[in-house]
Amino acid sequence: MPSLSTVKNLIIDMDGVLWHGDAPLPGLKAFFEFLRARPVRFVLATNNASQTPGQYVAKLARLGVAVAAGEILTSAQAAAIYLSGIAPQGAPVYTIGEAGVIEALRAQGFAVSEDSAPYVVVGMDRGLTWEKLARATLNIRAGAVFIGTNPDATLPTERGIVHGNGAVLALLQTATDVPPTIVGKPEPIMYQQAMARLGGSPTDTVALGDRLETDILGAVRAGIRSIFVLSGISKREALKGLSYQPDWIFDGLVDLIAGWQANEK
Repeated sequence: MPSLSTVKNLIIDMDGVLWHGDAPLPGLKAFFEFLRARPVRFVLATNNASQTPGQYVAKLARLGVAVAAGEILTSAQAAAIYLSGIAPQGAPVYTIGEAGVIEALRAQGFAVSEDSAPYVVVGMDRGLTWEKLARATLNIRAGAVFIGTNPDATLPTERGIVHGNGAVLALLQTATDVPPTIVGKPEPIMYQQAMARLGGSPTDTVALGDRLETDILGAVRAGIRSIFVLSGISKREALKGLSYQPDWIFDGLVDLIAGWQANEK
């Protein structure tokens, strides 16, 4: 394994790395104490688009960890930033999503529409209805640009693994014959935005995640190294025959801290 001592910037996934649902994973508080004690900057970059940065700040605070809103980047924010580069300011956008998506779009100056719109942005929505899917389908079939915040087919929760945003995107693609433009991992866009926020480079920035097909593949596509933890969705057996590999593998945060400390000796 290469040395972790060269890591100056860390892009950290949350679901499956820091917690399962509302249940913190072992080593959560110790991990952030470890990072704060070192010159390691970080951004918490999640494919989960349902919550706002403020909600994540509050959740971490409940778990005993203090972070700033600027240390969080959601796929909803990444999608809104991406859209601002291709759509006129103030353009109407039809959304499937929760507060995270709506707040991110409004922060970039877009008007959230409840009817017809030339852009459709789809993120995880626990209030999903037939009507929301129908309106999205009608807009996309009428020519609207179709953007997905993230392609995660599943989501780990304290109840077990449930469907994720990728399952909804697949439904809409089937109904419209239009594939979405994905902004979240494994596409490199969100990693590039996080790296720019950190002021880092591919040589000193590393991604930390639990999903091989999103977190780790996204790191490969962004040209940065990666740490794979076995505390979430992907398991060690999935590495067999894979065309790409993480640079480090750990059981979870506790094991990662120990491995990092060993590298420093």
